[in-house]
This record gives sequence, structure tokens and C-alpha cells, in this order.
Amino acid sequence: MKNIYFLSLLCVFVIFSCKNDDRIEGVAVETPRVNFDINAVPYAKLSTYAFFTGELKNLSPTKKVIPYEPASSLFTDYALKKRFIWMPEGVKATFDADNKTLNFPVGTVLIKSFYYTTVQPNNTTKILETRLMIRKSSGWIFAEYLWNDDQTEANLVTGSDFTSGSSKNLTFKKENNDVMTIDYRIPSESECYACHKLDNKPIPIGVKPQNLNTTYNYGGGVKNQLQKLLDEGYLVSYPANIVSTVNYKDTSKPLEIRIRSYLDINCGHCHQQNARCDYRAIRLNFSQTTNLTNMGVCVVADEPIDASIQRIIAPGNHNKSVMNFRLSSVDESKRMPLLGRTIVHDEGVELLRQWINSLNQNCP
Repeated sequence: MKNIYFLSLLCVFVIFSCKNDDRIEGVAVETPRVNFDINAVPYAKLSTYAFFTGELKNLSPTKKVIPYEPASSLFTDYALKKRFIWMPEGVKATFDADNKTLNFPVGTVLIKSFYYTTVQPNNTTKILETRLMIRKSSGWIFAEYLWNDDQTEANLVTGSDFTSGSSKNLTFKKENNDVMTIDYRIPSESECYACHKLDNKPIPIGVKPQNLNTTYNYGGGVKNQLQKLLDEGYLVSYPANIVSTVNYKDTSKPLEIRIRSYLDINCGHCHQQNARCDYRAIRLNFSQTTNLTNMGVCVVADEPIDASIQRIIAPGNHNKSVMNFRLSSVDESKRMPLLGRTIVHDEGVELLRQWINSLNQNCP
């Protein structure tokens, strides 16, 4: 009888304790969930949201925190970026137009971390900042988190104590092995608003269908990013015929499409109607640059550099083009973009020069 009783207990123990990677037999295991109270955010610490599992610095997303990557990326002093979208249950984004930010519901959080993997002297990885855009009923708000040196936590700095932003001295190695020392700029809330502004309201920049209509490797397989959002219940629908940007680094694509994609993600958010630089002569949204005049070809600049550099784009001659001058400058009073970089994006400038020098029309 004792043996039978022991075996019975053993069977009960096995039924309720043997487990595989995902569950315990007979007992459901709770999936990690994001902690989000729209009336309490932004939280003081990034970890409080539970957007990530395991060590925070690994940026391994919790279920329903969906990674994404626009076809072309905004240049930020060669920083790498990891981007994610999270939405509360029961709501979905809607499609408005190819070139308009997805219409995200209240409670949506866009998460973007900036980091380097070649910090000198030992080629270490260092996350500098994580920026959140949170959709409240009143509109989008910004929340800026700075990472500590131990890479264990990122702390909120948005507010009255961070009105001027800050800088972080950093030495890193580029892909071509050039070693760069920079004062990486961490923006204030007003600096974020300067670029993320349309019709005097804060808006996201990169999450437009034209930028997301590309594939992404989600670990379990490659999928179109809009389809992924649809499958996750984050998007109502999207059309099949989206006119899309490309990766400007992809040399298999036409030069004109590459430069238009580059200017769209780096400059188009300001050079559009009712945005920061709407008073200027050019419009650099991807949907508008099929018209070369909108790109500044043969257009006399609002602020010429000198007598020899007056046209925004002088066909066939990058040395006489204002856009080339401004993208090549680090002078804060002359450079473009005004914010978001402190050094020259050599590859972007080279792409611009190739395109300018390929033009052969005569200006009137």
C-alpha cells in the first residue's frame, strides 16, 4: 500500500510540475505583459513599462511589442537604432495615405533606442538614449530616457530640468574603420518638437506606410511590416499599391529613387507645408519629389551661400549647389538638417553629389 501511495503522489507531482519551454502541465504560465497606465505615464524609469524581457540592455521585446524599421533611416551621427510599436488591447491603427503617418489610437507607444556597437577603446556596445512618443487623448507627447553607465536602467529627463538638452562625449569606429570623437546631442523636448511638428502639433516621422511597406526579419520569419501589424491586430487594413520609399543604400535601385528616399526621411518632415521649414522653396516629401523643382533643381535659394552658390541644386555641379554645401557643413548656422546631427554624413553627401552630377538639364 505504501508503494502504491508513493506512486500516486509521484504521478500527481509529475502532472503538475513537469514542464517544457512554454508551460507547466495543467497550469497556465502568464505571458509577460506591458505595464501601462495612460494617466500615469511617462514613468520615471524605462523598466517600469516592461516593454522588454530579461536584461533591459538587450532590448528583447515583450510579446506584442513589435519591432519595425523604415526603408531608409534618419541619420543621427551614425547611431544605430532599435524601434518598436506597442498598442493596448482592443484598438487598431488605420491607413490614411501612403505619405501620412498611420492614424494610431490613443495609448500607442513608439519606442526608439539609440546605440553604438563600436565604442572605443574596446568596441563595446553602449545605449545612449531611448525616446518614447506616447499617444494621449490630447495628442502625442515626448518622453526622453537617458541610460546609466552600467546599462541597467534609463531614467526620464523630459521636463523643466532638461529644457536645454545635453551632450555625451563619445568615441566610436565607423564601418570603414575611421575613428570618430563626437559630442552626441541628446535633444530637449523643444528640439524634438522642432522636427516632429505638423500643423503646430507633435507627430511621429518614420511610421508612414510608404516607409513600412518593406520586409523585416522577425526571427520566426521574414514578413512585410504592414502585414505584420495587420496580423498582430495593430492595423485595420492597407492597400496593395502603396508608392514606397527604398533603402537609399541599395545600389540596385535607381539613383533618383534613392536620393528622394534619403531626403524624405532626413529632410521631408521639415520641408513640407505647415512644418518647420514650410517658408522655404523646396518640398522634400517623397510624394512631392517626382517634381524636380520641388527638390530645388534650378531653384534660386532663399539664402544663397555666395555669388557662386545660389541655386539649391545646380544640375551637373555639386560645388555650386546650396544643398550640397549645407549637408556638408557642421556650422550650426549653416548646416542642414539643423538638428539631429553634429557631424557630416559622408555617405549621404556622396549620394547627393552623385545625383546632382548626373543631372544634365540647363537652368533658365
